Amino acid sequence: MAQLTCQNLCAGYDGRPVLQDLTFELLAGDYLCIVGENGSGKSTLMKTILGLQMPISGRILTGDGLRKNEIGYLPQQTVIQKDFPASVREIVLSGCLGRCGSRPFYNKEEKKLAAEAMEKMQITRLARRCYRKLSGGQQQRVLLARALCATQKMLLLDEPVSGLDPKVTAEMYTLIEKLNREDGITVIMISHDVAAAVRYASHILHIGDTVFFGTRADYLQSSQGRLFDVKKGGDSQ
Repeated sequence: MAQLTCQNLCAGYDGRPVLQDLTFELLAGDYLCIVGENGSGKSTLMKTILGLQMPISGRILTGDGLRKNEIGYLPQQTVIQKDFPASVREIVLSGCLGRCGSRPFYNKEEKKLAAEAMEKMQITRLARRCYRKLSGGQQQRVLLARALCATQKMLLLDEPVSGLDPKVTAEMYTLIEKLNREDGITVIMISHDVAAAVRYASHILHIGDTVFFGTRADYLQSSQGRLFDVKKGGDSQ
């Protein structure tokens, strides 16, 4: 059974479509990279999946036991977010807010969940540090740990390596791949890095003048994937 199904989706703002007639489905444990030009609707799609905005038409359905409030989200960082004056532990714990209901405090189980998420992201030693004093790579690990507190099923990541140096970028990709392969978490990631998408993803959704959805292997045989391959070959010469 599909964990996420997108049926004939039309999405946009103020009734103006950015995406039209988009259909695909993901199974638990899939790793989807969404690629395409700026303005093609990648972030719009992610916000619609999260329920932050309503579809103009069509539907997004969850299944296989996934509820909308069980989706972890790592958005693109703003300057204000990077300067947030809280400890690492406080920010990671805030990912459990959806579990608290009307309780004004975190229980033992939620504190354990936060500790485990920090351990997975290798930031336990930073727990008492102020978030705004961390490096960009450390901040992204904190936000990924926070997202993990909200889910054990699906993560939505919007350009998680934006602005990071090559070494830190590679480390982030490795952490995300491990969550997918070892923990079985479904990953949906927006990326401008098509090479990384082809390397790590099980499926590609290419949005633009034409739309492609399929496996990584099928993408490389598609018109969009062949264009990427040509560009890559040109860059290497």
